[in-house]
Amino acid sequence: MQIEKSLSLANPSPRNLTPGHKIGLSIVGLGLVLLLIALFGGLRSHVGLFLALALSSLAVGGITYAWFEYMNKPEGIKNNGVWHFGESSRGTIGWVFGVVITLFYIALYWFPEWLGQGSAGAGNSGMVALFDPLSILLKGQPASQWFVYGTFYTLAILVLGVKFIWKYRHNRYQQIRTFSVMFFQLGFAFLIPEILSSLNNTASFSDIPYNDFKNMWPLNYYFFDDYNIKAMLSPGSGNLGLSMLIWGLAMVFVVSPFLTYFFGKRWYCSWVCGCGGLAETAGDPFRQLSDKSLKAWKFERWMIHGVLLFAVLMTVAVIYSFYQKNGNESFWISKDMFIWGTVTLLLGIAAAVFFMRERFKHIKKDVRFLIVGLIVTTAGVIAINYLSGAKHVMFVESYPLRKWYGFFIGVTFSGVIGVGFYPLLGSRVWCRFGCPMAGLLGLQQRFFSRFRITTNGDQCISCGNCSTYCEMGIDVRSYAQKGQNIVRASCVGCGICAAVCPRGVLRLENGPNTDESRMESI
Repeated sequence: MQIEKSLSLANPSPRNLTPGHKIGLSIVGLGLVLLLIALFGGLRSHVGLFLALALSSLAVGGITYAWFEYMNKPEGIKNNGVWHFGESSRGTIGWVFGVVITLFYIALYWFPEWLGQGSAGAGNSGMVALFDPLSILLKGQPASQWFVYGTFYTLAILVLGVKFIWKYRHNRYQQIRTFSVMFFQLGFAFLIPEILSSLNNTASFSDIPYNDFKNMWPLNYYFFDDYNIKAMLSPGSGNLGLSMLIWGLAMVFVVSPFLTYFFGKRWYCSWVCGCGGLAETAGDPFRQLSDKSLKAWKFERWMIHGVLLFAVLMTVAVIYSFYQKNGNESFWISKDMFIWGTVTLLLGIAAAVFFMRERFKHIKKDVRFLIVGLIVTTAGVIAINYLSGAKHVMFVESYPLRKWYGFFIGVTFSGVIGVGFYPLLGSRVWCRFGCPMAGLLGLQQRFFSRFRITTNGDQCISCGNCSTYCEMGIDVRSYAQKGQNIVRASCVGCGICAAVCPRGVLRLENGPNTDESRMESI
C-alpha cells in the first residue's frame, strides 16, 4: 500500500497506474484494435481465431485491470475521487465515451450496414462477419447486428460483473445479486434464445419465435404482437411455443406480483433484468451522476407512468386487432371476453384500492392518482373496443403508431439514450424515466410490497453518501435523517445506499405492510 507523505488536503499527485493496470489496459487495447480492424474490413481470413483473440483480450484485460484495481486494497467501497476523474464526472473522457457509445447504438439500430450487416441475401462483412463463426456455432446461421450486440452486451455484464464483485467483495448481498444478473444474462438472454433459434431450422420447430426468457410484458412490448402470438400458437413450434406463451402470461400475472410482494421490484430490476444488469456493472462508475433534483423527480413520475399507460393501451389494441384479423376461433378466449375481462380486472383493482384507502391514509394523493389512472385506462380500453378496427386504433393507424412507440421508447430511449448517456446522465436514465416494467413493478412495490429500506436516524451523520450514489435519484439522506422507512416506487433495491453508509444506518428488509411505512409520495 502506497503511503502519501504530503500534508496537503488535496491529492498532491495524479492517479498512479501500476504495471498490472497497464498490462490489463494493453490487453483490452489489443481487443479493441482487432475489432476496429475488422470493422474496416481488415480481417477476412481466420476470422474465428481473430474473434476468439479479440473477445478473450477484452475479457482477460478487463479482469486483469479490475484485479489490480481492487484486490490489493482493503475491503470497502472505493469511490475516492469520482468527481475528479474525467470519465466519471462528465469530463472530456466521459463525453468522448458517451459519444462513441451513442454512435455505436445509432449504427446498430439504423445503419447496421456500417457494422457490416449484409442485406438482400448478401454476405456479411466488417465487424458482423467477424462474429459469423460464433453465430454459426450457436445457431447455425451467419451473425446479425443483434447477435453482435448480444455478444458485446453479455460480455460487458460478465467482465464488469467480476469487477463489481471484487469492488463490493465485503458485501454479500452485492455479490449474490451480481452473480444473479450474470447468470440470467448469459443463460436466459443469450444462450437459450440462440439455441432455440438453431431449432428454428428444423421441421419440428420451424415457427418458434426468438425470445428473451427473462423479459416480460410490458418491457417486452412485442410479446403480444400478431406475429409473435401466431408463432407461439403455430403447429411448427409444437408444445414449446405454447409453453412460451403460458410462461409469458404466468410471468406477468402470477410470478411477478408474487415475487414483488415479498421482495419488491428488486427481484427483477436488480437481480434479473438485463438493462438493470448493465446499469449495475458497466454503469457503476456513473451512478453518482443521476439527477437528484425535485424537478427531475416530478418529471420522472409523469413520464414513466405515461409510458406505462400507453404500453397498456397499445397492447390491448394489438390483441384486439389480432382478433379482428384472425377471428375469435384463433384463440380460446373470444374478443369480447378479452375486452370485458380486461375492463373487469382494471375496475376490480381500482375498487380494491378504494376500499383499502384507509390502509393508505397517509398517501391519499397517491391513491387518488392510481384510481384515476386505472379509470382512464379502462376508458381507453372501452374506446378501443368501439372505435378501433383491424388496422386502426381509435381512428389512428395502428402499425405506424406501434412503430413510432418502438422507435422512441424501445430504441431511442432504452438503447441510444439509456446506455449511451451513462457518462452524462447516470446509469439508470431508462429505468427511471422510460421503462414501463419499472413503472408497473414500482406501483406494486409502492402499495402492496413488504420490501422497504429501514433507517436508524439516530446513527445518521448526514455524510450524504447514500443520496450521492443512489442511481435512481432518491434523496435517501432525508429519509435517514427523519428515521423514516424508504418505500418508493422508483427504488430498485440495489442496496448501494446501505453499502456506502459508514454507520450502518440503512437496511434492506421485508416488514409489515403498515400505512406509517408509506408516508412519503411516490
